[in-house]
Amino acid sequence: MDTRDVKLLELRPEIPSAKVSANMSSEEQFQNKTLRPVIKLQHYLLIEAFKNYIKKHKNIFYEMSLEKRFLYVENTIQKDIKFRNSLKGMIIGQFTIDEYTTYIENSSKLNKRMMNIVKERIQDSIQLLENVPSFS
Repeated sequence: MDTRDVKLLELRPEIPSAKVSANMSSEEQFQNKTLRPVIKLQHYLLIEAFKNYIKKHKNIFYEMSLEKRFLYVENTIQKDIKFRNSLKGMIIGQFTIDEYTTYIENSSKLNKRMMNIVKERIQDSIQLLENVPSFS
């Protein structure tokens, strides 16, 4: 394993609830072993990216009810391909070479899992999206 891969793995938070077992599908194992820790590591970057998305779309998000904000997050991640690809890049860029090799073998299913986790994390942190100055 090269130095980059070692450093990437050292950076990742541990998620005790993200168990990996032999009776899981390979996609579920990848989700728990790789996707969840990487997405947790990138959490605040993903939040800032979403804040920037809101700003670029005239801040209409801030005029919505809480329920509509949840739908806005879901629709944005599902339907805005350019933004979705940007989020995927933030996550895939944190993969080791072996993880990337595994990912490209089944990217369609793994992308779906990845975006569902990202959507849930942003929705669970919706209070962080309030219209306050960004950390920049």
